[in-house]
Amino acid sequence: MSFQRLRAVGITPMETRRDVVLHIATRAEDLGYSVLYVAEGWGHDVTALLAEVAMRTSRIRVASGVLNIWGRSAATIAMLAAGLSNLSDGRFVLGLGAGSRQLAEGLHGITFRSPVHRLDAVTRDVQALLSGQRLVSPTPAGHAPLRLGVLPQFEVPIHIAALGPKAVRLSGELADAWFPFLLPVSALPGRIQLLTVGAASRASGRMTPLVCPGVPVAISSDAAVAEELASWWITFYLTKMGTLYSSLLRDLGFGGAVAAVQAAHAADGLPSSAQVVAAVHAAHAADRLPSSARVLIDELTVCGSAESAKAKLDRWHGAGADMPVIMLPPNRDVDELDYALEAMRPQP
Repeated sequence: MSFQRLRAVGITPMETRRDVVLHIATRAEDLGYSVLYVAEGWGHDVTALLAEVAMRTSRIRVASGVLNIWGRSAATIAMLAAGLSNLSDGRFVLGLGAGSRQLAEGLHGITFRSPVHRLDAVTRDVQALLSGQRLVSPTPAGHAPLRLGVLPQFEVPIHIAALGPKAVRLSGELADAWFPFLLPVSALPGRIQLLTVGAASRASGRMTPLVCPGVPVAISSDAAVAEELASWWITFYLTKMGTLYSSLLRDLGFGGAVAAVQAAHAADGLPSSAQVVAAVHAAHAADRLPSSARVLIDELTVCGSAESAKAKLDRWHGAGADMPVIMLPPNRDVDELDYALEAMRPQP
């Protein structure tokens, strides 16, 4: 299959409407999308939600997009991966990521320390357990490491969400696919070079990971609505989701744009789900980005009408993406989500 025909759908952790997630899953399958990624944050346990998605669908692959490595042990992750893979007849994809300080410490009560090292160790332990081996990491007090009692009947692909250079190189070494979110399109080729460096150390015969960037979409027949939604994506992630994305963009040369956004919208930490809903539905003209930050709309999102959106997504293919992941905005009307899914559907 041509990579140009591969396209996936992503659902953020702020989308907490179970019925809408199930609707998106079945609609995406009908439209020919390859994978559905469902993120886990502070809402649904993604294990239960993906099990229901797997029971409602028959062709589309179902992925944790992503599980953070602080909320579960490697063994728990491996067991859920084996269970979901068997339940879905081999359609499960395990997406892992280092998450954020807010999730690790604010939700799971675990100190956010050496995230890339932990991502490395957890991924290797999960891979070992899923392949029938014993746990790789040393056990406390020298206890004998164990194997899983139930193995997956199918290979479980592992996709790693990574943005920083060390984590991207690790993805190249260990992952079947690399899943960056909110990475500027102009930065994609440089990060792919790092991915290739990591892939050079892979075991013989393993392919370089697929490049699957998560791209927020802001699609509407009304140009003003599309621009407002694109502005919401950017202001929300730069002012209410900690320092990860703002630091990344500064390092990549967008410091002036970041400063303009943050000056216009006070940062107030990780919001509650209710605040997220209110923030999304409150999008209006006043939320448009300052002129000095408008470059971020083109760099980070696909914004426009159904007619123009696919052409804009071509920039991501041109930058090296194998399978773009269309990230849907949370808590929008179902008709609007269907419009975006239809607009971005894979070409036959």
